[in-house]
Amino acid sequence: MKITDSVFRSFRVARTFRQNSQKVNCVDFSPDGEHAISSSDDDCIVLYDIREGKPKGTLYSKKYGVDLIRYTHGDTQTVVYSSNKLDDTIRYLSLTDNQYIRYFPGHTARVIALSMSPVDDTFISGSLDKTIRIWDLRAPNCQVGLTNPLGKPVCSFDPDGLIFAAGVESQAIKLYDLRAFDKGPFASFETKFNRACDLTGVKFSNDGKQILISTNGGIIRVLNAFNGSVLHTFSGYNNSKGISLEACFTPDSQFVMIGSEDGRVHVWSTESGMKVAVLDGKHSGPINTLQFNPRYMTFASACTNMTFWLPCIDDS
Repeated sequence: MKITDSVFRSFRVARTFRQNSQKVNCVDFSPDGEHAISSSDDDCIVLYDIREGKPKGTLYSKKYGVDLIRYTHGDTQTVVYSSNKLDDTIRYLSLTDNQYIRYFPGHTARVIALSMSPVDDTFISGSLDKTIRIWDLRAPNCQVGLTNPLGKPVCSFDPDGLIFAAGVESQAIKLYDLRAFDKGPFASFETKFNRACDLTGVKFSNDGKQILISTNGGIIRVLNAFNGSVLHTFSGYNNSKGISLEACFTPDSQFVMIGSEDGRVHVWSTESGMKVAVLDGKHSGPINTLQFNPRYMTFASACTNMTFWLPCIDDS
């Protein structure tokens, strides 16, 4: 099924799960779309079976806390995540036996961005210590380099795993070649907003042609990934408290979605720039995290509760 404006408008809540006592801070789908995993401020890691549409287990990270959880490349049984309690070490966890495979120490302040390479075991992290670190799952030390982009960097890989983007405070998006990152950015795009806000996320579209910038100021922006020109600026969703709300592309790169403070999901077309849907998931609080499944026609949104959506297409 192709995602269209009318398909998006038909999305309804299929299941809502109340596994958490505090906010869900991150959700990630496995690359095959069969599984989802969430991290939350109550130190829980909840595993979901997408085909069966239900939770299939809960793990705990009571000592360290858990945030920014990510499936590793091509593996549904291992994850990496950042800590939000004891220290700023990134942890590599086996979901099958709930054992840590490796620790990645080095950051000296909270990790605010974590991105897995789509092609190998490399991952990158951005931290409030004003550094971006490049790691390899097979080695505990920051093997592949360290860059000082100045400011509080968010970062993400492109779909080919060759380039990463770094958003520095609210001033610029810088593009680095992973193989020559030590030479500095090969491109830098200014990102001036007409209101005071911080960059809270940066993501590439799956076709590699667009970059999505999230902020905490009730505004998101889509850039041309090649020349940095502004393609669209989207607003009109509630975020009066300056929360870090996650935005995402759909897998076909045709739509951008973001949750809001009032628990609704707002959707725009990246082709026309028009808002195509506002979906009410009856969330009890702000939608902190939002992800579209990479393989199946479903997406997840979460406040304290986790909600999975499906389209309701009338065949008649």
